[in-house]
Amino acid sequence: MPEYEKAMRPEDITRLFVERSNAGDAAGVAALYEEEAVIAYPPGELTTGREAIRALWAKVLAGNPRFEPEQPLPTLVSGDIALTSTPPKDGSGARAQVVRRQPDGSWLRLLDQPEFVPPVR
Repeated sequence: MPEYEKAMRPEDITRLFVERSNAGDAAGVAALYEEEAVIAYPPGELTTGREAIRALWAKVLAGNPRFEPEQPLPTLVSGDIALTSTPPKDGSGARAQVVRRQPDGSWLRLLDQPEFVPPVR
């Protein structure tokens, strides 16, 4: 696997995700996740493990989507675990990720909820 820039702060992951996604680099996106990470995507499903996440992003990025940076909400940190989140620019729901500090001091996603939708009442 190529050497990728590491996220040295939890908030760096969102920037790196946008850069790598817009470059069409599914392996680079997957490198932002721990080996056994879980992403709640596609909607209603779970994708588990870095290789499955890479395959998922390869399919998504094949359509050449463009991602725009989103202003992060304040990060919550407790020791080696952090919660990052962003409100989508279109105002539809929210995004949240649990990230973990790695032994080298970098951060990787452990849990990723890329789309929350408001509950139906």
